[in-house]
Amino acid sequence: MYRLPSAVTTRAATPGGLAWGCGRRTAHYRARLPPLGPGWVGGLGLGLGLALGAKLAGGLRGATPAPSPTAPDPEVSPQVETPPPKEQPLAPWSPQTPTPPTSRLYARAIDSSRDLLHRIKDEVGAPGIVVGVSVDGKEIWSEGLGYADVENRVPCKPETVMRIASISKSLTMVALAKLWEAGKLDLDIPVQHYVPEFPEKEYEGEKVSVTTRLLISHLSGIRHYEKDMKKVKEEKAYKALKIMKEIEADQEKELKEKGGKSNERNDFAKAKIEQDEAKGRNSKPGKKKNDFEQGSQFLYSTFGYTLLAAIVERASGYKFLDYMQKIFHDLDMLTTVQEENEPVIYNRARFYVYNKKRRLVNTPYVDNSYKWAGGGFLSTVGDLLKFGNAMLYGYQVGLFKNSNENLLPGYLKPETMVMIWTPVPNTEMSWDKEGKYAMAWGVVEKKQTYGSCRKQRHYASHTGGAVGASSVLLILPEELDADSLCNKVPPRGIVVSIICNMQSVGLNSTALKIALEFDKERSDIP
Repeated sequence: MYRLPSAVTTRAATPGGLAWGCGRRTAHYRARLPPLGPGWVGGLGLGLGLALGAKLAGGLRGATPAPSPTAPDPEVSPQVETPPPKEQPLAPWSPQTPTPPTSRLYARAIDSSRDLLHRIKDEVGAPGIVVGVSVDGKEIWSEGLGYADVENRVPCKPETVMRIASISKSLTMVALAKLWEAGKLDLDIPVQHYVPEFPEKEYEGEKVSVTTRLLISHLSGIRHYEKDMKKVKEEKAYKALKIMKEIEADQEKELKEKGGKSNERNDFAKAKIEQDEAKGRNSKPGKKKNDFEQGSQFLYSTFGYTLLAAIVERASGYKFLDYMQKIFHDLDMLTTVQEENEPVIYNRARFYVYNKKRRLVNTPYVDNSYKWAGGGFLSTVGDLLKFGNAMLYGYQVGLFKNSNENLLPGYLKPETMVMIWTPVPNTEMSWDKEGKYAMAWGVVEKKQTYGSCRKQRHYASHTGGAVGASSVLLILPEELDADSLCNKVPPRGIVVSIICNMQSVGLNSTALKIALEFDKERSDIP
């Protein structure tokens, strides 16, 4: 019974199928078997017809295209034909997803930079580190290494939020610059004009003037975290003496080469140092005494930026945080916020330090509300890249105006950015001895002393160090000339941001190496 339909359908599909059936029936009669009854004959015919129809229908379905989704085959149940799996869209780029096309052009720079970061991370024992790089305003690479939360094994990723520490000073500078451009802030009048509650200061028994400009460049004489100013002064005096000895050695060398015998200049310099030291020892402290004379010595001070926050409030008429949030909105820095313990901040990392036994532990609770302006904001590498590119655009847009009149204005005017990135005399850049502090940025100027030797590139950067965190934002502008402006639009250059959930990690030299790697790779691209 089960063989008959399959045999019949197989034969029926061939041209000789009908003859085969007739032959079989004739053979039945030749064998003189009992004749089949009418019911058997009818049933057999019906069975053959159904089997033949099913086979032909199956063949036709196999030969024709699949029915369209708008007209499904009513004879096929939904379980028989399953729709093909839909193609899943890729998540935003991460180390696990395919590299964006632009990033492939910088594959070598990315690989070497990643290797460098792994080495730095291993050397200092940092739990996690996040890096972001943009080239000519486009984010090329962002990646997280290690853990944002060691206890819960949460890996670092580009969206990880960390403390940016003193990079906050560069953000606060934007607020001050906008107010200065609007004519609401004078950088060179005493701060008491805006904050009358701030007491007047004295130095060597004489009243002195603390201005906004001096506060910005850490020349106001207001102290930093170190309360023992004797230590600070001793360190400053040691540095000054060391510099003077170096100058003396150079002068003596020059005199010997020229055959000179006079050491009057050296004697005068020594006398001046001794006189200054005697003044410092014998000076009578005033009622409200500054630690240094304004403008004469560089004393890095985060507390000075707390005073600048009060100046922003009085000059703008808004609360400091409200004014800063407006700036973050304008710059599209949507994940940058002030650090507070209570709010739920998604992707916020935890912060770590090593104890005396060199074991990794969580940092103690800190309240950074007293220094939001100087070191209290949280951000991501992506937001810092946006900020860096906005500054670079404002710095360069003036150069491109003649070749492209359709360019939008920068967030800050070109002349403002030039002022901000101009090194200030008597300042220091602790993270790169080649540079000077400007206005809330450290700046290294272009320099080359000898032919075919080291060439110092112009760049601006700011590092940050906080409880359980280290950071850097570095901007390496492209070296432009009149001929290279054609068919280009700002910003032109490399921006690198690195954040880390471990304190006391020097990151500026690492950021500079990464920037130079990408700059070299860009120059090799046709």
